[in-house]
Amino acid sequence: MKIKENYMLRKVADCYVVVPIGAAVAEFNGMINLNEVGAFLWRQLETETTFEAVLSAMLEEYEVDEALAKADLERFVSELKEANLIA
Repeated sequence: MKIKENYMLRKVADCYVVVPIGAAVAEFNGMINLNEVGAFLWRQLETETTFEAVLSAMLEEYEVDEALAKADLERFVSELKEANLIA
């Protein structure tokens, strides 16, 4: 799985935002606000990867229970799929 092309993650003050660029502007009207963990996950998904690899990176980066991390990652990926942002 991977984030589709033409989406840019930027840090603005203490927030992270994702905005469409190029052809993606016609597909996605708006922007996405992410917290630090969301931005971390987004960066993991900028290159082709697997759910298991992202989960492993998340567990290595943050002190979190594996079951909770898995549930949060499933929800994050599901929301990206619903918004048609992930391939």
